[in-house]
Amino acid sequence: MNDTTSPSERIRQLRLQKELSQENMADMLGLSTTAYGDMERGRTELSFSRLENIAKLLDVSLPALLGFETKTLSETEWLRQENERLLAANARLQNELDQWKNRFGSLVAVEIGRQIQQHREPIGF
Repeated sequence: MNDTTSPSERIRQLRLQKELSQENMADMLGLSTTAYGDMERGRTELSFSRLENIAKLLDVSLPALLGFETKTLSETEWLRQENERLLAANARLQNELDQWKNRFGSLVAVEIGRQIQQHREPIGF
């Protein structure tokens, strides 16, 4: 398989090499055949845990399933690099979230306070 192949295409190729049907894979993953087919067509985001399960079912390493050449990159090194990439992405997302909170947080708090005041029942003695 070449390095330009998408993970979903790699999954399909490996499944065919193992002579498994989409129905077999769907059953083993606890999915409907349609949901599994959507994964192979790239219509569904593949979670890390789903990719791990698929790699185990197809008897390949996760880096190989994702298209990394295991000859040039050890699984430990790949996991380290992937962890660094995910930490950087997480930091970017946290920064973006903080910016949104700074920009709209006070507006949200004011609106929530206004709605509470509108729905508060008067207390009478």
